[in-house]
Amino acid sequence: MKLQGNTILITGGSGGIGFELASQLLRRGNTVIVTGRDQGALDAARRRLPGLWTLRSDVRDPHAIAALHERVMKDFPAMNVLINNAGIMRKVNLQTFGADLQGITEEIEINLSGSIRMVMQFLPHLKAQSHAAIVNVSSGLAFNPYPIAPIYGATKAGIHSFTQSLRVQLKQTNVKVFELAPPAVDTPLNHTFADELRGTPLMSVTKLVDEALKGIERDRPEIRVGFANVSKLMSRIAPGFILKQLSKPVDQMLAQMKQLSS
Repeated sequence: MKLQGNTILITGGSGGIGFELASQLLRRGNTVIVTGRDQGALDAARRRLPGLWTLRSDVRDPHAIAALHERVMKDFPAMNVLINNAGIMRKVNLQTFGADLQGITEEIEINLSGSIRMVMQFLPHLKAQSHAAIVNVSSGLAFNPYPIAPIYGATKAGIHSFTQSLRVQLKQTNVKVFELAPPAVDTPLNHTFADELRGTPLMSVTKLVDEALKGIERDRPEIRVGFANVSKLMSRIAPGFILKQLSKPVDQMLAQMKQLSS
């Protein structure tokens, strides 16, 4: 797919991977709109990237998505690429989280439900364009559970599955469907996992986006970068081993719980 002259909407684009995508796509001569919940962060992003368009919106809220769609259709009718990037990742101890049944699913509302709703809201418009694309950002953790962040891992596995199904259903349309599965990247999202990721090299966000855009240009439907390739391979040949390695932070957490209760 050509990555020049498009009108691109990126959710969660005020920082991290979304901001770097916006930066590189702007330099390629695209019109880029980013969304986010934090108006201050959006304003800062626009100051850093002259020419960037920002719209405050929350993918957790179906009404906000509908309002976003109305605004984009009015101001950016040539929009032909949707990048579902918005996401959060939390450490969750399922034994101590408590009875907050709404809070426990926050990652599902943002990472999974938000992406699905964005696709469904914008799909009729995308199908009417001469060429269009949907890019869903999953993770190398889509292929293996990450027990210290159980809800996050479940949402990314869900995005992986949904994107495969979406691609099949749209195969006779002009809408290309891509999945970007990053490894651990040097972004604020992973900085909160500094202890768990100690000794794990973090890929620069610039390198990740370079690889992602090359994959889109080459029409690679599933773009796995760095360790995400290893993660998918290990899920096939040694799932027990990779789960054991990814479970070490939980082993430490359980040991600490035992000490506190003794």
